Amino acid sequence: MTFQLLDGRQAAAHAADVQALHAEVYAGLPDARYEPDARFADRFGVQLRQPGFVLAEARSGGYLVGCAAGMPLRPSTSWWRDLTAPLPEQDTTEYPGRTFALAELLVRASWRRQGIGRSLHDLILGSRREERATLVVPPAAIAAQGAFAHWGWRRVARTRSYGTDAPASDVLVAALPMNR
Repeated sequence: MTFQLLDGRQAAAHAADVQALHAEVYAGLPDARYEPDARFADRFGVQLRQPGFVLAEARSGGYLVGCAAGMPLRPSTSWWRDLTAPLPEQDTTEYPGRTFALAELLVRASWRRQGIGRSLHDLILGSRREERATLVVPPAAIAAQGAFAHWGWRRVARTRSYGTDAPASDVLVAALPMNR
């Protein structure tokens, strides 16, 4: 198993692998995690071009078995816009160096429960200089919710970031650097 960090330019060369991984991980879910493959491809293409974007990959024999992706939030971010209840302004105001958004953490089903997700999590967040990290996870993703809680994340809000007709998701936050 090899792990590596890629910047946006390097990750762009691996976009097809990441899109295939996303499609496989979310195939057959009743709500498709609120995002069809084409929408994910568009969003991922935009993320690749964001300043500070990073992709952590786990490969076995060149085969992508998992990845984590994220980028720093900009002061003009919409990250906190669709909360179901408002948070205090001091919690949602962004400035350079404040928050890293973990946008994806994906591991193929046959490779789960081997520590790959944790390794990707630690790799992508281990060298971050931001004050905190944030992510969005559906409440129904019980295994992910449990893992994130075990890794030091806490729920601060709920959001409907994928559309007003979608079930709400939990917004989690963790202080950086994370105690490991």
